[in-house]
Amino acid sequence: MIELTIIFIGISVLLYVLLGGADYGAGIIEIFTGSKRMNTISKAIAPVWEANHIWIIVVIVILFNAFPEVYSTVTMYLHIPLMLVLIGIIFRGTAFAFRYYDPFQDRSHKIYTLLFKIFSLFTPFFLGVTLGAVILGNLTTDNTLSFHDRFIAPWLNLFPFSLGIFIVVLFTYLAAVYLIGESSDNESRKQFSRYSIRLLIALVFSGAFVFVSAQVNGLNLLDMYLHSGISISCAIIATVLLPVFLYALRKGMKNMMRIIAGAQTAAILTGWFGIQYPVLVVLNNTSSLTVYNTVAPAKTLLMMIIALVVGLAFVIPLLLYLFRVFKFTKGEEI
Repeated sequence: MIELTIIFIGISVLLYVLLGGADYGAGIIEIFTGSKRMNTISKAIAPVWEANHIWIIVVIVILFNAFPEVYSTVTMYLHIPLMLVLIGIIFRGTAFAFRYYDPFQDRSHKIYTLLFKIFSLFTPFFLGVTLGAVILGNLTTDNTLSFHDRFIAPWLNLFPFSLGIFIVVLFTYLAAVYLIGESSDNESRKQFSRYSIRLLIALVFSGAFVFVSAQVNGLNLLDMYLHSGISISCAIIATVLLPVFLYALRKGMKNMMRIIAGAQTAAILTGWFGIQYPVLVVLNNTSSLTVYNTVAPAKTLLMMIIALVVGLAFVIPLLLYLFRVFKFTKGEEI
């Protein structure tokens, strides 16, 4: 049952990155395009942005029930970046809702737009910072240490910040790819196509920066990566897909581009899984928190899995119907 629980977490994380992540990325792209593409971006994310948050909620619920020690450790000792993420989610969602549904294009509309852009960048950055702190190994549960050592030092490092930058670039890349298909005019499609290529290049360089910053902070991430067959295989897959993506982009195959971008993202996340599993949280100078030494009793896992299966049996068809209504055009071809 542990493996099944991990599969649920992995799929939920992937779906949140592919769907919710692209929503954040759309707001980041608007920073560069300005009001020119505002309508295209708003119409693209308005019907589905709230629904996409369901997947991060699923991850939180699973961690709370299946791995309570992991949940309590992360939420206690990384409460500052997590609180910043929550603040970003609230402000970004509120600003977008007021901007999109406000009938008056006055000064307040500009304020909502500014907040939407800022927190679209702010939120995924601190998501990456939190993840970086979980991986780095500076996290400590020693309550004799100072406030700074316990609650600030674990995440205020180069590696977590580099991972925050990488997450921002990844989300923006996904958004650019998706927006090519959402555009109704040729000029917009060309602009988002240019952004896709530039962001793909930026993704490669920001990924390299993650490995360099890890080495600076004492984490030999490259060595861990090279000793994992899964991670190496995922790196090869992501690399091979680069020219395939460029070909699909040149041919205007918008659905194929989305599939390839999704596959690249899945390869990145699986590569990270390959070096991390079974560790969930790396602690400083103590044994790490793994899926085996923090797992809840078998009965709790069973009840949670039953609840997930029953709940998703209702939710997934409704989500598919939502996307079919708002995101599917009859006669669309790959």
